[in-house]
Amino acid sequence: MTALEQVAESPEVTRASIVVVDDDESVRESLPDLLQELGFAARAFASANEFLISSHVATTRCLLLDIAMPGMTGRELQRELKRRGYSIPIVFITGRGDQTIRQELIGRGAVECLFKPFGEQQLLAALDKALVRS
Repeated sequence: MTALEQVAESPEVTRASIVVVDDDESVRESLPDLLQELGFAARAFASANEFLISSHVATTRCLLLDIAMPGMTGRELQRELKRRGYSIPIVFITGRGDQTIRQELIGRGAVECLFKPFGEQQLLAALDKALVRS
């Protein structure tokens, strides 16, 4: 069953909290809107630190995480979450279309790495993988 089919059939998945952490304002505005249209609860944060100090860390079912951000990077946030004992499935998003980075991130436990701009179907496929892990 795909993430979209689960959303249609399950109130639990409908409440699945998907968090976007990206320093790009346009991504923080558009991606949560799309996720909400698909039936997910979505929240966005401008930085890794903003997310870490929020009350949403414990309830996040999937993290859509930019790789390159000022301050703490996406990779550093991934390490910090592991250090704190959180096993949130992570889908990295990046503007750099480098397959080497993608392979490295997946090798370190990421569910997927999407290259901006990515389509709705790519996003749903990544969410399918992530929600199966959570």
